[in-house]
Amino acid sequence: MTSPDDLKFQEFDEAADLLSSNPGASTLSISSPAAAASSEEVKVDLSDDEDNQQESSELLGGEKQTGGFWTFEYYQSFFNVDTLQVLDRIKGSVMPLPGRNFVKHHIRSNPDLYGPFWICVTLVFSVAISGNLSTFLSEIGSTDYHYRPEFHRVSIAAVTVFLYAWLVPLGVWGFLTWRQSVERQISGYTFLETVCVYGYSLFIYIPTSILWTIPFNWLQWLLIVIAMVISGSVLVMTFWPAVRDDTKLTAFATMAVIVSLHALLAVGCKLYFFQVAVYTGPSHSGEQITPASNHTSLTSGKPQ
Repeated sequence: MTSPDDLKFQEFDEAADLLSSNPGASTLSISSPAAAASSEEVKVDLSDDEDNQQESSELLGGEKQTGGFWTFEYYQSFFNVDTLQVLDRIKGSVMPLPGRNFVKHHIRSNPDLYGPFWICVTLVFSVAISGNLSTFLSEIGSTDYHYRPEFHRVSIAAVTVFLYAWLVPLGVWGFLTWRQSVERQISGYTFLETVCVYGYSLFIYIPTSILWTIPFNWLQWLLIVIAMVISGSVLVMTFWPAVRDDTKLTAFATMAVIVSLHALLAVGCKLYFFQVAVYTGPSHSGEQITPASNHTSLTSGKPQ
């Protein structure tokens, strides 16, 4: 009859032989079928959790594989936003609050090109159409004016708006990247975040361009000032934290260039698309009729 010690060592030797034949095998000690069932369930749950954690870490870390730049999936990620996100970003661009960075509070988690693209397209047509309408309304009643739709204004507005919405952010991003390499304490944004900020900052010009159809010059300039203050505030509160740790001269010069280019866009659109045309024509005496004397009959050519 064997002793309990012999049984114990025989069991250990058998397990050792199994492990030596298959070193990669996993062992599990169970005492009852119920315990075996519960341990198997725990093992399955842990494996599922590991898969979920790995997938979530890839999403948070931005390591999820996407296709090359020639594939549709690559560009689809730039338009991965819903209506609520776009509306929230538009609201943040027209109602900037002091101390609220537009990138950190609205687009840091998911910068997009959907909103900026459609904002630029809408701004192009609103400026071109409102400019034609403004010229027509300002010349109603003038016998020397004949309305003719100027479709070339759409092309000019498209080139102006899209060049501004892409080239200026490219320049700002490149400058901040260069300063970040020179001054280590300088923070910066990605190119997509910079384009996103500029795109949403242009939204305020859409209702402003529609209101420019009101034929009052002082009101048009007042609307320009209001729009520039609102949209310029978004840019200042976004890019000032990125340059404030640089030298004072560089920081203030950068912000002055950003605000000046933004104001130049608004003033240029006002002067080109919403200018009051002055039409002159030869009179009987060879003189030109000015807008003030457009309805005044000239008698210098009549015989006395």
